[in-house]
Amino acid sequence: MSNVTFPDIRTFFLAALIAVLTGLGAAQAADEFDLSPQQPGRLHAVKNDAAVAAIPREFKFVTPGKFTIAVSPGGPPLATYATDAKTVVGADPDYAYAIADSLGLTLEIVPVAWIDWPLGLTSGKYDAVISNVGVTEQRKEKFDFSTYRQGLHGIFVKSDSSIASIKEPRDAAGLRIIVGAGTNQERILVKWSEKDVAAGLKPIELQYYDDEAASLLALRSGRADVIVQPHAQLVFIAARDKNIKRVGTLSAGWPDRSDVAITTRKGSGLADALTIATNGLIKDGTYARILDHWHLSEEALPASETNPPGLPKY
Repeated sequence: MSNVTFPDIRTFFLAALIAVLTGLGAAQAADEFDLSPQQPGRLHAVKNDAAVAAIPREFKFVTPGKFTIAVSPGGPPLATYATDAKTVVGADPDYAYAIADSLGLTLEIVPVAWIDWPLGLTSGKYDAVISNVGVTEQRKEKFDFSTYRQGLHGIFVKSDSSIASIKEPRDAAGLRIIVGAGTNQERILVKWSEKDVAAGLKPIELQYYDDEAASLLALRSGRADVIVQPHAQLVFIAARDKNIKRVGTLSAGWPDRSDVAITTRKGSGLADALTIATNGLIKDGTYARILDHWHLSEEALPASETNPPGLPKY
């Protein structure tokens, strides 16, 4: 009898599918992003004695000597399957390697579907999740957080657009903007439009499409003026297609900052050590170099915090 389980099969086909879908993009963006399994440009960090000392003596890692983390390979540049369709690469894995180095541990990456990480973390399958998890007040009821990036939406236009900058609601008045239905960016832009109307300006026209290809076609053909999606996604698309450009970013927690964080079990005691490790990486420049390597410098935080205020329940 075969010892391949259903989850193994699901993971295999997911890896193959992502590899097929991103293979062309990876080739076209090869001059911008390295998606090879070897990752020769990966940065490493030195051991941080203060971070190691902050790990509670009673904390037990899933595997002794290893820092086991879950990552959802949702797409480049944050995390995706490499060209071998099995190695997980990207900004989040690179940051995870640097954290493991800081703790004097070997990194073990467990690829998971996004929907599965909460149960896997609470059941002890891995020590932490490093996978673009945003800090929310609801999640803080069950998990601890050590922040490492800003949660940003990107504001992009055609490369030849006359729109140079969008920083506040009045800059977007009267524009046709593509957003995903039911997303956080839609919620924010509805509020922006209300502010514009209250100020006597034209409302924002929100447009919705079924998929990424249709959205990008609408932007390129002039049927829309702007697209707003998670920043990292658009950074990769801009590098791949070379026909859109960034004109602004938008906090996922507008008007407040929204943070992305390493996620650990509530009360495990590991969060403070991870925060110290991140601040060490920020101080010595490793953190900035990792983000720059993946073209995500705009998402840098000035400092890591343990369990900061999170997005409220909407």
